[in-house]
Amino acid sequence: MHIGISTQPVVALIAGILILLVPRLLSYIVAIYLIIIGILGLLR
Repeated sequence: MHIGISTQPVVALIAGILILLVPRLLSYIVAIYLIIIGILGLLR
C-alpha cells in the first residue's frame, strides 16, 4: 500500500497560509512559484 502526496497541493496550501498571515508575501510567493514551474517545465 503506497500513499503518495502530490507536491503542488501541499505547496498551494502552505502558500495560502503564508499569504493569509503575511499578505505582503503574495508577490514573492507567486513569482517564486512561477519560476519553479517554468524551470520544471523546461527540464521535462
